[in-house]
Formats: sequence, C-alpha cells, structure tokens
Amino acid sequence: MSAAGAPPRVLTVAGSDSGGGAGIQADLKTMLAFGVHGMSVLTAVTAQNSLGVQGAWELPVDAVRAQYRSVVDDIGVQAVKTGMLSSAELVEAVAGLISGTNAPAVVDPVGVSKHGDPLLAASALDSVRTELLPVATVATPNLDEVAQLTGVRVESEGDLRRAAAAVLEYGPRWVLIKGGHLSGDAVDLLTDGSEEHLLRAPRYDSRHTHGTGCTLASAIACGLAKGQSVPEAVTAAKEYVTGAIAAGFALGAGIGPVDHGWALRRDTP
Repeated sequence: MSAAGAPPRVLTVAGSDSGGGAGIQADLKTMLAFGVHGMSVLTAVTAQNSLGVQGAWELPVDAVRAQYRSVVDDIGVQAVKTGMLSSAELVEAVAGLISGTNAPAVVDPVGVSKHGDPLLAASALDSVRTELLPVATVATPNLDEVAQLTGVRVESEGDLRRAAAAVLEYGPRWVLIKGGHLSGDAVDLLTDGSEEHLLRAPRYDSRHTHGTGCTLASAIACGLAKGQSVPEAVTAAKEYVTGAIAAGFALGAGIGPVDHGWALRRDTP
C-alpha cells in the first residue's frame, strides 16, 4: 500500500481558506504538527481573510470523488476528516465514499464561519443528519451547529448531555460537544451514550481563534490514525488546540488564526 516506514496517513475532505487559518490549510498544518502524512480532497475554494469570507466556489462532485478515489485507492488512509461540505449533493457523495473506506472518520459539521458567514446550504442539513453523521466515528459540532442540526440550544454546562444525546440519535459512534461558546472554562463533553468525558481547559482572552474547529477535528483524526482510542485522541487534540489558541496571533484587520506550530517552536531552542 505504501513505502515501509511511512507515517500514518490522514485525509482531509474540506474547503480551502486562502488566508491560511482554517480549512484545508489548517488541517495540513495540524497533521504536520502531529507527525502524520496529510492529504487533501478540496471541496470548495474560498476567498477569505481575517475579516470574513468574500466568496466561495464549490467544486463539482465528480472532482471531489476523483480526488478521494485517487488518494485512497493508491496511498490508503488511516483516518478521514471532513470539513466544509456546502451542498446536499456533496454531503451525500462524501458520506458514500467514507462508508466504503475502512478507516475512522471525524466529521466536523461546519455550518458557519468564525465571522458568521454561512458555509452550509440549509438544504444540506438533512443530508448531514441522515447520511454523514451515521458514518462518523466522532462528530465534533459546536453549539451553533448543535442548534442547527437538532434544535437543542445549550445555555449552560448542564445542557451538554442533552445536546450530545440529540446528536447521537443520528448515528455517530461518539460525539464531542464543543462548549467553547459558553462562559467560564472551555468545557467539552465527549460521549458515546454510555461513557462520558468532560474535558476542561482554561479560557484564553484572545480573539485570534480562527480555525479552532478544523484544527481540533484534524488533531483527533491524527490520534485515531496513530491507533489511539477516541478518548485518548480527543484528549490529546484538546491539549494541542488549547496551546494553539493561547499562542494565536493577529493577522490583518480582523480575527487572527490559532498557532498551529506552537508546540514545534516550544521544543526548538
């Protein structure tokens, strides 16, 4: 399948962020930081910067399918991560591809950008629920995406369990409800419906958080590709993202990115 000694291979199926903070670019930077070989299937091209998304162009489904088959059939994958899938047609095609791939899948059900720009057509929501979530090893919705998908609004930490149960009804094996938009510590709930893990991290007073969702989902996929259990992979991913947020920096006139290379620089004299 691949040359001896090759690192684990992780495939991201997502949109491009021309500003380099989120999307495919964030995914590949995260994969490099975790020591895996990152590969990509581009689903959309966006014109975006620190101020927002100025334009988005979806790729044809045939182009997405061809990229996926090209990589998986020749190189193989140990984990797949999905991000921006803006139409029902794309969601259904990618779900079908994942279901035929013998590798764990991390689904980040991207609904809106950090700037509030919609990245998912309303008509695609039902396809995410019925096609994509059922093939997910781990789904990683934030609170806005939970509300979009299930109608459950999380106002406090006590609502996280109810939100998780609502998402699990659609079939993912595990769900990570990201509570980053709540006040207080950044608390996430990871559960498969029976086992529960509350993951806490300090909240940093930084507005430079562009790319956190993409980065977290990619980091989880890296752990799974290395053979970690879901709780192990999520714990390590949360630790990495927390450090990346703490090291986030200003770019342009708006919201800057998290720092994907923080751990590499920390280890360099």
